[in-house]
Amino acid sequence: MSLTKINASAATLSKNRTEGAINTLSGMCATCVDGCIGMCEIGKSAYRGHEVIYPQPFGIITSACEKIYPVDLSHFTILGGVVGAWGIETDSDRAIFSNVNLERTVCKNNPIKVKMPMIIPGLGSTAIAKNNWEGLAIGAALSGIPLTIGENVCGMDPDSEFVKGKVKHSPDLEWRVNLYKKWQRDGYGAIIVQANVEDTNLGVHEYAISDLDVDAVELKWGQGAKNIGGEVKIKDLKRAQELKKRGYVVLPDPTDKNIIAAFEKGSFREFERHSRVGMVSEVGFLKRVKELRDYGAKRVFLKTGAYRPVALAQAVKYASKAKIDLLTVDAAGGGTGMSPWRMMNEWGVPQVELHSMLYNYVDKLAKKGEYVPDIAIAGGFTFEDQILKGLALGAPYFKLVGMARGPLAAAMVGKTIGKKINESQVPVYIERFGTTAEEIFVTAPNLKQKFGKDFEKIPTGAMGLYTYMERLHQGLRQIMAGCRKFTLDYISRDDIAALTKEASDISTIPYITDVDSKEVGKILSS
Repeated sequence: MSLTKINASAATLSKNRTEGAINTLSGMCATCVDGCIGMCEIGKSAYRGHEVIYPQPFGIITSACEKIYPVDLSHFTILGGVVGAWGIETDSDRAIFSNVNLERTVCKNNPIKVKMPMIIPGLGSTAIAKNNWEGLAIGAALSGIPLTIGENVCGMDPDSEFVKGKVKHSPDLEWRVNLYKKWQRDGYGAIIVQANVEDTNLGVHEYAISDLDVDAVELKWGQGAKNIGGEVKIKDLKRAQELKKRGYVVLPDPTDKNIIAAFEKGSFREFERHSRVGMVSEVGFLKRVKELRDYGAKRVFLKTGAYRPVALAQAVKYASKAKIDLLTVDAAGGGTGMSPWRMMNEWGVPQVELHSMLYNYVDKLAKKGEYVPDIAIAGGFTFEDQILKGLALGAPYFKLVGMARGPLAAAMVGKTIGKKINESQVPVYIERFGTTAEEIFVTAPNLKQKFGKDFEKIPTGAMGLYTYMERLHQGLRQIMAGCRKFTLDYISRDDIAALTKEASDISTIPYITDVDSKEVGKILSS
């Protein structure tokens, strides 16, 4: 059964007065009393209106939906056997999990090496991304995985310089690109720059390719958490006015004298900056991909969101025609730096359904001999079992799993630990491991051996992300060894089984008691 929490959530800093007696249809208290100060979402909306649409407090949180979907990856189980090994000798002294190889190359025409089948999708102009970029960029580079710079970075950079409406210099984008490149090792990973409608109008991709030597760019149709353009909140009037001048939709209008007066009086404290939604056409898309390649882009990616089936089919077909290097499909239910809360819960096609359709669509193209781009899937992935299930669900076409909130959480925790170390206030929960970075972060000795004196330059936020990746790396190798799969190319749909008939119907993955039925019959009747 699909369940949604309504009218009260930690995301909107709201709660019901009668928490034990709630109407399941409306989310309202069973008894709504005259005299209540309005702690619930309806109550807050009565005096703060549209501000309550968004998760709060903005800028220091990421958010994901609370909805319980009818089917998710927990409705599948991972299978293993007692015979054979794929990708290694069938020798018990060789077929051990530490010998599983998680490296692969993606992008058929201009390969990118990755140390594990992961990518961090677009983290853009929100404060939460910028404030943790050091940990994200360095941690991802050290881990050997690609990292995507999301939308609106140049447009939001107060120090960006524009000539005739096109960006000529953005210190923020330059810093983000160069930080990753500085710590990139042995050609693993890649830094990718994303662009939405505003970015395209501002010439962000052209600037990134020509001035910053970025060779991978991504066109963005949307994401899994919302079907409108990106939003941020602005607390400064002049900044809001500057963003409107740069072409963004800013609400309320920061140039209206009545709005200015209300803001200065304190009636409201934040402006909202919104991006526009794109208007996709096959001709326009193919033309833009060609423009970017002619301009010098070695790799062109596409990221799309949890749209209806026809939009997914368009993404797959257009990506095939344009010979896109990587297609990322982001499902509902994952997370974001800022999306309307109700939209995040109630919009879009969820993970299993979307990625099952994606598999079916690309499989049809492949069987007709048409080009199929490498595919990354995203939407709520956090741990190694989910990575295996996601790759198996779409094998052999799904090559990478996109994770954003998990890596960002690891970077934030690492950064916070670093602050506590510097303040000599390491919490008791962590102090049992030590009081220095070398004692607390289990990967620190390895990093110190690898980087020597430069170890001191690695921020603890990056150590947090790197250490999280180390856990996923070992955990995924253990699970794959249990499946007897010792390289990623051997992962198949046979490695998982559905635990419910509904999950089986949606995914066409066999129900657990139907798996191996022919082989079982042969063995028992022999």
